[in-house]
Amino acid sequence: MPEFDSAHVKNIVLLGHSGSGKTTLAEAMLFEAGVISKRGTIEEKNTVADYTAFEQERGNSFFSKLLHAPWKGYKINVIDSPGFDDFSGEVISALRVADTGVILLNSSVGVEVGTDIVWEYTEQFKTPTLFAINQLDNAKADFDKTFQEAKAHFGNNVVLVQYPLNAGIGFNVIIDVLDMVMFEYPMSGGKPAKCPIPAAEKERAELLHKELIEVIAANDEGLMEKYFDKGELTIEEMKEGLHLSMLHHDIFPVFCLSGLQNMGAGRIMGFVDNVCPPSTEMPPQKTKDGKTLPCDPDGPVCIFIYKTISEPHIGDLSFFKVFSGTVKSGMELVNESTGVNEKLNQLFTVEGNKRTAVNELVAGDIGATLKLKNTHTNNTLHEKGKALELVPIVFPTPKLSIAILSNKRGEEEKLSIALHQLKEEDPSLIVEVSAELKQTLIHCQGDMHLTVIKWKLEHTYGLDVSLVKPKIAYRETICKKAEATYKHKKQSGGSGQFAEVTMRIEPWYEGLREPENLHVRSSETIDLPWGGKLVYMNCIVGGVIDIRFLPSILKGIMDKMTEGPITGSHVRDIRVCVFDGKMHPVDSNDNAFKTAGTYAFKEAFQIADPQLLEPIYSLEVLCPNEQTGNIMGDLQARRARVEGMDTEGHFTVVKAKVPLAEMHSYASTLRSLTQGRARFRMALDHYEQVPFELQKKLAETYKKEAVELVEV
Repeated sequence: MPEFDSAHVKNIVLLGHSGSGKTTLAEAMLFEAGVISKRGTIEEKNTVADYTAFEQERGNSFFSKLLHAPWKGYKINVIDSPGFDDFSGEVISALRVADTGVILLNSSVGVEVGTDIVWEYTEQFKTPTLFAINQLDNAKADFDKTFQEAKAHFGNNVVLVQYPLNAGIGFNVIIDVLDMVMFEYPMSGGKPAKCPIPAAEKERAELLHKELIEVIAANDEGLMEKYFDKGELTIEEMKEGLHLSMLHHDIFPVFCLSGLQNMGAGRIMGFVDNVCPPSTEMPPQKTKDGKTLPCDPDGPVCIFIYKTISEPHIGDLSFFKVFSGTVKSGMELVNESTGVNEKLNQLFTVEGNKRTAVNELVAGDIGATLKLKNTHTNNTLHEKGKALELVPIVFPTPKLSIAILSNKRGEEEKLSIALHQLKEEDPSLIVEVSAELKQTLIHCQGDMHLTVIKWKLEHTYGLDVSLVKPKIAYRETICKKAEATYKHKKQSGGSGQFAEVTMRIEPWYEGLREPENLHVRSSETIDLPWGGKLVYMNCIVGGVIDIRFLPSILKGIMDKMTEGPITGSHVRDIRVCVFDGKMHPVDSNDNAFKTAGTYAFKEAFQIADPQLLEPIYSLEVLCPNEQTGNIMGDLQARRARVEGMDTEGHFTVVKAKVPLAEMHSYASTLRSLTQGRARFRMALDHYEQVPFELQKKLAETYKKEAVELVEV
């Protein structure tokens, strides 16, 4: 039998802007539950959650951590998530398996941009959510201001359950308007004394108690009728109403907290076990084939891998949630994605970097297992005979790209293996080996994300690497019509090679008329892998070139289109008409016509006014209204065209079109301009002509590099 049944397992994720106190609260929760005998601190680098060397060095959380706290007959699984937007992939994966979100607000700062970001994720997942206004012991604590900001940002159903009596230095008293009691904490924190609400606070507390009842009743018809009949609700009825309203993502209770002084953590844990829903009451999971899977301990065994980390000398540690059934140590499950059987030799509950072996985990619980050979994040494992695959986590698209190279020759393969492992641990990281740019590219979430990646490569894998500005995937085309003839003739004993090709090339665009003075016998439109089109026309008259050689000419053209003459970039949007040539009855062959096609195209391209095209991205910057001036000024310096502004929630959205070449390091610049209060998204929109002077400069650089390469 498992130690806790499904109804007594609660899963929460701690959310909030960096510095809101998530890790400190997690430490207080573990201490209150008796899991640890002494609370660690960020400054002393000894918290349970921030156990990695990098986190201890920086004093911030960068990875989500699984913890658990046995509490009055319940098991509360706590996921401590990072607060930087660069690590939103960790937040999203945690929300995928949590049943309640606890959003921390720093009472001395108020609602920060990170708060808005995690709120959007809880809205996306419809996660039951409560707020904890933290750091009420801070000299600058302003509870009322923070609460009002929360209501302004997240709606009127953000409702007080508690308020502090003496926020600031010396804080130790909380008025609870749900239970209508005053909690007075010893100055060392811990268990509070329950006291009657002082007469001076009675009127305010009763008013807030009534407001809480009204919000609860407004979200439940049955409770609304009781409230009208009696003019009151019992505390149990209020808790049941809160339970249902949170389950439906309708009410968001607000609590008081000093995580550092351990004041309020126990009350939040009590609310989690008494009011917040277990997994068995959450909406059924959706499968990829459109079916649903209820969280049922008696259902088919089904687990979902939400996170993978690699531990030195041990291997991969896979974190999972049991969404159905009861998983047992030694059980063999099927990976639905690969069809491979995986044996779960060991099951663990996890406390930071400490693992405790268990025999089984019930539906709704979260745990970990080791050494799954063919299983990765987002995979579903299920018992044999059950074709179950849960909807995967959708990770955020990258915001920053950088090229990486090894500083030591011979370590390229080692770097490749390390990058593969990092991608395995972090699906929000994308690694691309670009044949076009001849670079290995890292696509990640921002500067902080990149800093972590580089630190891991250097300290975990012992690699010496450099991060350099990635090349830009320019495109080349032409601006006018041109014709060229090329004769390929080679005689070296025996059969030789002969082919002559005459072609016309011209810029292609939708609606281009048929070529003048040429008879089109056949036409082929090719969608190029790198974007744009090639229209290839057979305009041969009189059989001067046999039709069987036309594919070889096309192949020669395509080969040259992968390396244009200006910067060696891919060529696009051209129409080629082959209309004359010669062949030899013995010496003409496919290779000869391929070569002739290549050089005829090259010569025609050179005289057709070659034009370099650059990628233009559609950019949206979400920022506070007062930051728009700085942002637009910076964008104009990047050759951007600002197209307007809009609103999205509490943000102003600046919309622009901007060349990708000007966006390197934009993430760090934006963070500096707005003190981390803005974010952006961008996507490829189109290609357009590069300004003449810039094209000239890029062409000269390309020629210089080509000469240097030949000399080497």
